Amino acid sequence: MVVFINCTNARLLILFLLFASISLQQASEACHAIDKEALLDFKRRITNDPSRLLGSWSQSTDCCTSWDGVACDFSGRVVNVSRSGLSSGDDFILDTTMSGTLSPFLGNLSHLQLLDLSNLKNLKGSIPPQLGKLSNLTVLFLDTNELTGSIPISFRNLRKLKKLYLSDNHITGEVPTSVFRSFTSILELGLSGNRLSGSIPSSIAEMVLITKLDFHRNNLTGAIPEAIGNLKRLSYLDLSTNQITGIIPASLGELSELEQLYLNQNQITGSIPSSVEGLISLQFCQLEENKLTGVLPSSIGKLPKIKRIILEHNMITGNLPETIGHLVTLTDILFSNNRFTGKIPSSFGNLKNLQTLDLSRNLISGQIPRQLTKLQVLQSLDLSFNPLRLGKIPSWFSKLNLFKLILAKTGIEGRLPSWLSSSSLSYLDLSSNALSGKLPPWIGNMTNLSFLNLSNNDFYSTIPDEFKNNSLLMDIDLHLNKFSGPLNTIFEKKFRDPLGRFNSIDVSDNFFTGPIDDDLGNRPVMSSIASLILSNNPLGGSIPKSVGNLSSLQVLEMVSDALEGEIPEELGNDEELTTVLLSRNKLSGSIPAKVLNSDSLTVFDVSGNRLRGRIPSHKAEIPVSGFLDNPGLCGAPLPPCK
Repeated sequence: MVVFINCTNARLLILFLLFASISLQQASEACHAIDKEALLDFKRRITNDPSRLLGSWSQSTDCCTSWDGVACDFSGRVVNVSRSGLSSGDDFILDTTMSGTLSPFLGNLSHLQLLDLSNLKNLKGSIPPQLGKLSNLTVLFLDTNELTGSIPISFRNLRKLKKLYLSDNHITGEVPTSVFRSFTSILELGLSGNRLSGSIPSSIAEMVLITKLDFHRNNLTGAIPEAIGNLKRLSYLDLSTNQITGIIPASLGELSELEQLYLNQNQITGSIPSSVEGLISLQFCQLEENKLTGVLPSSIGKLPKIKRIILEHNMITGNLPETIGHLVTLTDILFSNNRFTGKIPSSFGNLKNLQTLDLSRNLISGQIPRQLTKLQVLQSLDLSFNPLRLGKIPSWFSKLNLFKLILAKTGIEGRLPSWLSSSSLSYLDLSSNALSGKLPPWIGNMTNLSFLNLSNNDFYSTIPDEFKNNSLLMDIDLHLNKFSGPLNTIFEKKFRDPLGRFNSIDVSDNFFTGPIDDDLGNRPVMSSIASLILSNNPLGGSIPKSVGNLSSLQVLEMVSDALEGEIPEELGNDEELTTVLLSRNKLSGSIPAKVLNSDSLTVFDVSGNRLRGRIPSHKAEIPVSGFLDNPGLCGAPLPPCK
């Protein structure tokens, strides 16, 4: 989720200006006794202050002249208290904590204008309702703590408040309607990352000066109030990751100064209103993961400053509007997992600044318009899982300067096009098509590849030696083909330190032969691998003991590989291992206790082997099916040993 840019720097600027204005009228009187006692009471409630943020606060000194983070006016009244856990200067960054609770006596600081106790991480308890007495307060930062309870209704008295941040706490309850009604001076309101419930009150309409409103990551329900359209100065609106229902109100289109809109991850229904054309300042729009339906209005083509539109995971139907081609400022279109139909408009070729185009998992058909060759800054193109019936990848794709190309299940047939050999692609996914023939030697010329997925096709060759030249390749998926020959060609791949070490390998459901190299786990190219899936190949041989040296390994699948010998005890050295599938082989011996008791293990299946002996006691909840069809095994969860 996008956050307020340079939020910390903005706060520091506010503090600097306040301190600067106060320094022009140095306190002519000592710190007022009421203010001093209020601050000392706050200090007494602090149980841990490792960086001594309050170290200078003592009974024997003047709080106006000697206390860090405190400033006073000419009469000796405290107007500024700033003890944030995150601050910086020319040569330092301080990121610290403070434990304790907020003192209700802080409400006695009757002249206070700024209170910043943000980012202290460990302030707990509720917000004292006495803070509502701070009628001169303009800035209140209590965010990034462990505060609980509800927003005090007494906050309705903070009529001069311009900035309020309570984000990233554990605040519960509903937002009091009367509080919003009184916030007629508020400019920025951040309540994100809490546990607020209920609906957004219509009294939000009273906050007519507000520019930033952030309620994301709460439990808010109900509809977005139509009154949202009254907030004419709003430039940032984030209601994402809640449980908001209802439709997008047409009045949203009246927010002509809105630059960033985040309504994603809710349960919003209905269609996108045609009034969106009024959002003439909008740059970033995220509506993904809702229940939006209907067609995309053609008026969406009237957003002159838009850079990113994300509509993924909805149920939007109809054709892609030709008018999207007018949005020449667009850098990212992410429309995947909807129900768009028809062709890709040729007008998309006008999007000269487009870097990402993701139309995957829709119902788009027809030819891909050649006009897309004009998209010379396009980095990522994903048209996968659409009924495009491509036949062949258009040859003009070679004119694109793509970093990522995903055309899974788009009806590609025949051999890999040779122009790929001279491409600069780093990420290539052509899975679930009808590609056939041999893997060509020129695959070794694609030296920028870091991810390659050719799974679920009809390739039938061995892996050519030239494959070893893919020195940046980290993830390879070749499963469900007819590849044959030794696997060691893959394991002997070169790498370009620190890049090019394998992260994942899936070559299951082929005809690769073994045995697996005994030194597999000692190869530097394998040192970072997290997932190794070799199932359903006639490998034979045994599981190398060196697999126990793969310290990053999480998933090991070697099902139906004609493996013999014992399960190496060394496998238990892989502390991050979560999944071990070794079923339907010819493994013998006992199950090593060290393997079965790996701390992270959650999935384990050795059924259909020739294992014997007592099943070691284990912490993971492994079903009986994971041990069946081993005539010599006994003990829980199988019947007891005799």
